[in-house]
Amino acid sequence: MDSYILQTKDLCRDFKRQHAVSNISLSITKNSVYGLLGPNGAGKSTTLKMITGMLRPTSGKIIFEGHPWSRKDLTNIGALIESPPLYENLTAKENLKVRTLLLGLPDSRIQEVLETVSLTDTGNKRAGQFSMGMKQRLGIAIALLNHPKLLILDEPTNGLDPIGIQDLRELIRSFPEQGITVILSSHILSEVELIADHIGIIAGGVLGYEGKISPGENLESLFMEVVRNSKKVGA
Repeated sequence: MDSYILQTKDLCRDFKRQHAVSNISLSITKNSVYGLLGPNGAGKSTTLKMITGMLRPTSGKIIFEGHPWSRKDLTNIGALIESPPLYENLTAKENLKVRTLLLGLPDSRIQEVLETVSLTDTGNKRAGQFSMGMKQRLGIAIALLNHPKLLILDEPTNGLDPIGIQDLRELIRSFPEQGITVILSSHILSEVELIADHIGIIAGGVLGYEGKISPGENLESLFMEVVRNSKKVGA
């Protein structure tokens, strides 16, 4: 039987009269990479923001490690939602130092997470001078500072060149071996296919599919079928 680190039960979020997310029920297996797929505007980011406490659900439940989610659980969750939260006039180490002070963590974590994301050689270079790939990795380093059990990455390969995407792919795949479960949102099917163990496909704010990625499965065909069905329902 699968052991789940996180589940959502009929999760909904409305903005005025618009249903952004409707009855989303996800099951995230421990020490795996879960790919949350969907077109732009499908409700992926809204779902992740509810899991990270950035948005309050209109209705539904979030279960973390077998108990109802509370803000205390954020100590076990790391997240990179949208752009990395960087002070561009500070170096990588200085950016991390700010967070260790806020979180009450030892300075030793700074070097540890820099080694994890391969950013130990940036020296006095300011974050504003980093490439997009380096900024993404520093954002992930910040999310890793508190030893999270669950790491949430929202469209992490956006704007990256092929080398940056490959580096990030290898980094993400290494996390489950370290006891870190990853939820990765994306609209790039080929990337998720190479990284994820399980996928969920959201379209029109509704979860149209959830399951393991099977070798040889035509993910594009499955994705398009879910998207088309959502349009029929919404018509």
